[in-house]
Amino acid sequence: MNESMKAFDAMLFERWANNACRGYVIRAMENLEFAPEQIRAVTDELKWLFDIMAVGEADAHYCNSPY
Repeated sequence: MNESMKAFDAMLFERWANNACRGYVIRAMENLEFAPEQIRAVTDELKWLFDIMAVGEADAHYCNSPY
């Protein structure tokens, strides 16, 4: 597989992973009966974070968080 195909595959996987993450967060917030406005605010913030934070950074943040 050439380099451009590898990059394309990585983008597809990242998109799926981001969408899956959004789905988990939305479901958790719905289960806890958050208001739709709160869910929208969190999903909007996630979209921004996906653009500025690398997966490794997010993983490290999760592993070092008290949650």
